[in-house]
Amino acid sequence: MQFFVTIDRDEDGMWIVECPSIPGCVSQGETRDEALENLKEAISLCLEVREEKGLPLTIETAQLEVSAGCQNCRT
Repeated sequence: MQFFVTIDRDEDGMWIVECPSIPGCVSQGETRDEALENLKEAISLCLEVREEKGLPLTIETAQLEVSAGCQNCRT
């Protein structure tokens, strides 16, 4: 199966990865590659648990672009 994932770097330099279409499926790593490998394992485990519990394997997600501003920002 193919999944869209998000990857971000936190304030401590760790890479945080998430699979939005599988609720609660999140992992991390010290490098991007490590984080992505960890997430692959997390996806497999999350899918197993969801199947055992009779839950839908995935949920529908969408990525949208929105415009917003900050009243106190100078941009």
